[in-house]
Order: sequence, then structure tokens, then C-alpha cells
Amino acid sequence: MTAKEKQLAGLEYLPDEALAKEHLQARQNAYLYNNIPPLNQDEREEFLKKILGKVGKDVTVYSPFSFDYGTNITMGDNVFVNSNCVFLDCGKIEIGNNVFIGPQCGLYTPLHPMDATTRNTGIETSKPVKLCDNVWLGGGVIVLPGVTIGEGAVIGAGSVVTKDVPPYVFACGNPCVVKKEI
Repeated sequence: MTAKEKQLAGLEYLPDEALAKEHLQARQNAYLYNNIPPLNQDEREEFLKKILGKVGKDVTVYSPFSFDYGTNITMGDNVFVNSNCVFLDCGKIEIGNNVFIGPQCGLYTPLHPMDATTRNTGIETSKPVKLCDNVWLGGGVIVLPGVTIGEGAVIGAGSVVTKDVPPYVFACGNPCVVKKEI
């Protein structure tokens, strides 16, 4: 298996030259995207379709927007991503339809070893992040690796989501916990 295949399968991998090249191209793509003027919305949408894995209709992503690869991110229809969001897509990030993501949110898929000696070798793993349809993340929400947020869930601003959130609930806090059904 290649490092990329291991990465997407959630297995331990050591980034190789091919991944390094892909990551550098992604940084270039983010730079280019973030410098397309806001009034050029059609150009911004078309460029997103070239650099992300899949982009639905009526997707708006404000700049600045950062990501590791871009190609591991899919977005459904009617998605809004506010400014200063960081999507670390070593693993897959799946965003459903009608999802709203507040400013300064982070969707993180990479995992690094807890042991410093192992971590210093560069070995890492990843787990996917999924936001189901009709999810709303308030500003500053961080979603950790392996988390799925259920359909219609609302996550309060500043929350750190460490485990799955069921559908149709309001959850918030650090760590994020369900407060009520909606």
C-alpha cells in the first residue's frame, strides 16, 4: 500500500515524497483560492470544484480557508463555511447538505502518537470527520478525528467535539455534551 492509501484507510503511515508534493500543491491551491476576490463568486466556486474532492451546488467558503490536501473534502449542496476555518483532511471530511459552519472552526482528522519518541518519527494516522445534513457549527467549534455529528444537530460556539453527537440535539462545551433535543 502507498502512504496515501494507508492514510485514507486510517492506518499508520509515514508521509512520503508523493504526499509531501500533494500537500505543497494544496498549500498553493489554498493561497490561490484565498486570493480570488469575493466579488468573483463564480470563479471561487469553480476553483473549489477543482481543488476539493466534491462540491455540490450553492457552496460558499469565505477566505481565509486552510486545508491539508483538499481532495479528501466533500461538500453537499447549500454549504456555508465562514472565514478562518481549518480543515485538516489527512482523512476524509464529509460535509452533508444544508450545513452551516461558523468562523474559526476546525475539522481535524490527523492523529499523532502520544509517545514523543514514536511521534518524532513522523508516523501518523487519521480518522474521518462527518457532518450530516442540516448541521450547524457555531463559531470556534473544533471537531476531533473520528467524530460524526448527526443530522440536524447544532453545536454551540467554542465547543470541542470529542465524540459522536446524535441527530437533532443541541450540544456544547469542552468537552461537548448534549444539552437538549431540538
